[in-house]
Amino acid sequence: MATAPPTPRHLTARQPNERLGSLIEEAGCSNAGLARRVNLVGAEHGLDLRYDKTSVARWLRGQQPRGRAPAVIAEALARKLGRPVGVEEIGMAGPRHPAAGLGLRYEQNTTAAVEEACELWRLDAGRRELVTGRPVAASALVEPSRDWLINPPDAGVERTVGPRVGMADVVAVTATTEALSALDHRFGGGHVRPVLSHYLAGVVAGLLTGSYRDAVGRALFRAAARLAELAGYMAVDTGRPGLAQRHYIQALRLAQAGGDRAYGGYVLAAGMSHLAASLGSPREVAQLARAAQEGARGHVTPRTEAMFHAAEARGHAVLGDAPACRLAAGRALAAFERAEAATDAGDDPSWIAHFDAAYLADELAHCHRDLGRPNPARRRAEEALSLHPEGRTRRRAIGLLLLADAQAGQREVDLACHTGTEALALLGTLRSERGREYLDAFRRRLEPFATEPAVREFTERSAAGPPA
Repeated sequence: MATAPPTPRHLTARQPNERLGSLIEEAGCSNAGLARRVNLVGAEHGLDLRYDKTSVARWLRGQQPRGRAPAVIAEALARKLGRPVGVEEIGMAGPRHPAAGLGLRYEQNTTAAVEEACELWRLDAGRRELVTGRPVAASALVEPSRDWLINPPDAGVERTVGPRVGMADVVAVTATTEALSALDHRFGGGHVRPVLSHYLAGVVAGLLTGSYRDAVGRALFRAAARLAELAGYMAVDTGRPGLAQRHYIQALRLAQAGGDRAYGGYVLAAGMSHLAASLGSPREVAQLARAAQEGARGHVTPRTEAMFHAAEARGHAVLGDAPACRLAAGRALAAFERAEAATDAGDDPSWIAHFDAAYLADELAHCHRDLGRPNPARRRAEEALSLHPEGRTRRRAIGLLLLADAQAGQREVDLACHTGTEALALLGTLRSERGREYLDAFRRRLEPFATEPAVREFTERSAAGPPA
């Protein structure tokens, strides 16, 4: 009998740290008292630690903090006990194996959240396969969304230790994100992801662990969240859904620290929701999109609201729930009409500006395809292709394959193969696993027509797929 895939709870199960508990008892410390001592010792070493009694409780349950924290904990206990204490004695000497839980945690403490994100980026930049393996259950995406829903923005993110960070640094991160996003749209994640991962680990991590005022810190967290979401998207586009899960969860946490509810919702609806669909979990697609709507209510513009509703419609379509899909799609169209009628489009944040009429038509084409409606799917795909600019190479390639799928559904096989050939030409300029997946899906769509001359020719031409 097949066993269920491991859940994050199974993967991150820990044994209580009895050694640490014994030392705390010997030292006569409370959890809060030890946390204060650790923070003070850390400050002496140039570390801005913000542990509290909850942090100590997690250590006692078996969680091991990263970086230099175990050595600082040992030193704090040594001073209280008046004798040497090593990291082995506090039960934190063993090597950490991040494959199970790294990046899947939605840390409550700001300092811990920064450590979690920075270590994920460091290992990703080092091409450590430990963090790029198979994805865990889609609940690994739903559970952090619940944490995001119930938690307000962090009380304060100011840091007083490390190199000084200013708004000019935030502007640089934002500009770099814009440039990498444009390159990703044009050439695919396979060309751009290595650059992005090294920038996160080599530059953004250093900024987050620097010193900054609260206002600068909030802006920095918002900028880092956007780049982390892009890292998740590129991980999907390079066939690494397990890594994408981790980047999306950290992007969501960084958005919370930045006080940006709207962007947190975007991470859920644009990133996690679509990833859940690719993981074969359509119910979670709609759940994540609804979580975005609920958690960002009152903080989003009509254009962003339209995107959230379109994501929900995609989930209902994959489930085959036509009435629910129609309702969500109608809300998306109504919100988009309000956005287009608005006199001041400057209210839209820059990260949602790409969601134009072409993207909305693209989303609706997907819905009709998944509901088995080739006629409206074709109309929406044609609409999207007529509006997408040339620079959206990957999106245009996917749109052509959506159109070809609809044409095949209308039994216009020769035309479908012609359209598919146009898509092949664009895919040849990309390094995109998503493009390959759409091409594979179109090939399967042609299987009932395998004896047709046009299908045989297309199959032979596309046998090797687009260049890697």
